[in-house]
Amino acid sequence: MLEPERCSIAIVGAGPAGLAASEAALAAGVRPLVLEVKPSVARKWLMAGKSGLNLTKEETPERFLAAYGAAAERLAPMLAAFGAAETRAWAERLGEAMYTGSSGRVFPRRMKGSPLLRRWLARLESAEIRTRWRWTGWEGEALAFETPDGPRQVAAEATVLALGGASWPRLGSDAAWVPWLEKRGVTVTPFKPANMGFDVSWSAHLVERHAGQPLKPVRLTAGDHSVRGECVVTAAGLEGSAVYTLSAVLRDRLGEDPVLWLDLAPDRNVDDLAQRLAQPRGRASLANHLRKRVRIEGVKAALLRECAPKQLGDPLATAQAIKALPVTLLRPRPLTEAISAAGGVAWADLTDGLALRPCPAVFCAGEMLDWEAPTGGYLLTACLATGFWAGRAAAKAALP
Repeated sequence: MLEPERCSIAIVGAGPAGLAASEAALAAGVRPLVLEVKPSVARKWLMAGKSGLNLTKEETPERFLAAYGAAAERLAPMLAAFGAAETRAWAERLGEAMYTGSSGRVFPRRMKGSPLLRRWLARLESAEIRTRWRWTGWEGEALAFETPDGPRQVAAEATVLALGGASWPRLGSDAAWVPWLEKRGVTVTPFKPANMGFDVSWSAHLVERHAGQPLKPVRLTAGDHSVRGECVVTAAGLEGSAVYTLSAVLRDRLGEDPVLWLDLAPDRNVDDLAQRLAQPRGRASLANHLRKRVRIEGVKAALLRECAPKQLGDPLATAQAIKALPVTLLRPRPLTEAISAAGGVAWADLTDGLALRPCPAVFCAGEMLDWEAPTGGYLLTACLATGFWAGRAAAKAALP
């Protein structure tokens, strides 16, 4: 058996949280050893970056923090140190021009994640990054790995674990670390899907004719929560940004109220719709009448027929269905399909510096922590913020 390799800081996982921890360690004067299971780093970052890389969101700090729900209080100091404004400034210091969309979401102007990652890795060139190193837990106090050269061990003065949650296992976030932490006395809240779609029992006709078609604009409502945006009818159910924004609420309400309400005409009121629909339709079909009078056609008209067929003979009832169409959700899509996951290392087992109480020299960051946030820039910002926070704390612990 080879002797453990010794280092000041070992960072396990090279996603955004792990790379942020690496940057913080370097800034503190400590060269980190970064160990990544995949052949290349930041694969989930690159996947997100294919569609623009929504890095953060411009809004008041109070509103931004509120998006993190139950975890907001614990995340508050980290986001105060590295919140939305700091995230944008950090990206611009790397040389990437950013822009803010109409919704407040902030993107690289090139609408790709790879250029920003390349610039970031250039900044981190003095860190030692090794790929295809799979963490397999501890051997005594040393970190154990399976590597291309066989089993290896690393003994670090401080360790940052940035291993992701349980979503997108093919990109590295497979939650294999859960039993190893639990064996050390760490409480891990079970993972649940977050920012995901939902299954709906559509008819075969709707699926055949309209699966893959967007619904926009619409307003979605669940209980006291409502969001305007767009989503997509899929063969399985509903997906898309508006659904993701409400996904935590919908997931947690399913047992008591599985109905999602769709407003198919968010810019019109019931009286206006009813008045237009009450106009004589002559020989026009109902489909043509809906299209000409209230601009309800295609997938929206199909949903009316699917979810409120008995209301379509009366103008007022039809208008009411357009404004509040009930869609019964069956279940969330699987965790492996979710954009992110709720659950993770319990806050009670973490110090203010994100060290594990049962393992004081081991710090955690990113989606390993028990927090969730809607899409829209919140996820990446908190991964970066917790990574920088844990990296600074680990560097302090590693220094003599």
